[in-house]
Amino acid sequence: MSQNKNALIRYKTIDKCLQNKYRQWTLEDLIECCSEALFEYEGRQNPISKRTIQMDIQLMRSEKLGYNAPIVVYDKKYYKYEDEDFTITDIPLTETDMNVLTETVSMLKQFKDFSLFNDVSDILQRLEDKIYSEKSNTNPVIYLDKNEKLKGLHYLDEIYQAIIKKMVLVVTYKSFKSREESKFHFHPFILKEFNNRWFLIGKKKASQPITNLALDRIISIDYDFNHPYLEEHFDAEAYYKDIIGVTVNSGLQPRRIELWVDASNAPYVLTKPLHTSQRLIKENEDGSVIVHLFVIPNYEMERLLLGFGSCLEILRPEGLRNRMKKVLKEALLRYESENKTELNS
Repeated sequence: MSQNKNALIRYKTIDKCLQNKYRQWTLEDLIECCSEALFEYEGRQNPISKRTIQMDIQLMRSEKLGYNAPIVVYDKKYYKYEDEDFTITDIPLTETDMNVLTETVSMLKQFKDFSLFNDVSDILQRLEDKIYSEKSNTNPVIYLDKNEKLKGLHYLDEIYQAIIKKMVLVVTYKSFKSREESKFHFHPFILKEFNNRWFLIGKKKASQPITNLALDRIISIDYDFNHPYLEEHFDAEAYYKDIIGVTVNSGLQPRRIELWVDASNAPYVLTKPLHTSQRLIKENEDGSVIVHLFVIPNYEMERLLLGFGSCLEILRPEGLRNRMKKVLKEALLRYESENKTELNS
């Protein structure tokens, strides 16, 4: 049992003793009661020093724990609460406490798609009612970026349950590139979110590579209870260490990607790195910077870099630079064309 939990047990025991105003409590009495309480929880004798209980009383009296317990000594020997109705279990919440709880409830409610929050939904409701009764109703100030209209979100909990219960899925799927939907067995390993989209990561077969399925492209999900689940240790941290996004191009090794970023965007890139491998190489006099990443190139990385437009230039490798140049030229041609794409084309 941790020392923090031991201390909490002692505080509650001292509080329970001092609530009993029909008995006189010496320091030795409090030590004995705390020892018995810890023995009840730990199943063995845990000696408590006189100094420990004296320090506990001092902490309970102070503002450090938020108790401000009115513990007084009378007849130079006995301890009691000056306010006979006081208890540390009925401390009013401060305004800061209320603000923190309000935001916590607001954030947790945004994860309603997962059944693992079902067990706390009743607690959240009661907590929300308590907060509402203690303060005026205010709008939350923290919002998570979540697209409620995104397709496939209703599969989140079903897939989550399949992962923790190690169940083989039968997935009907239609990717953006496929004309027809396909049906296959799938061994789910993890759920991953990127850029406000959810992906299911796993394998179709033991001999095949790791695959990611976008939840918004799943048509239906069923189960095959007779199909043995693929017991494979999947280290997500190691697997995604060298990429941006979810697409891992198997067989490729991380490459050094060198980028120039203009002065207006340099602070954003430096304070919110594009990848954990990002390193600053040079700060130019005009405020622009040169940084490098050490990643495996993929579709998501290219989309991210293209999003900077003219504010970013890929210096090397040459192949990636030329590929991005081609994309940008094609984009420019679309804007320079006199025949603008019409709505009804």
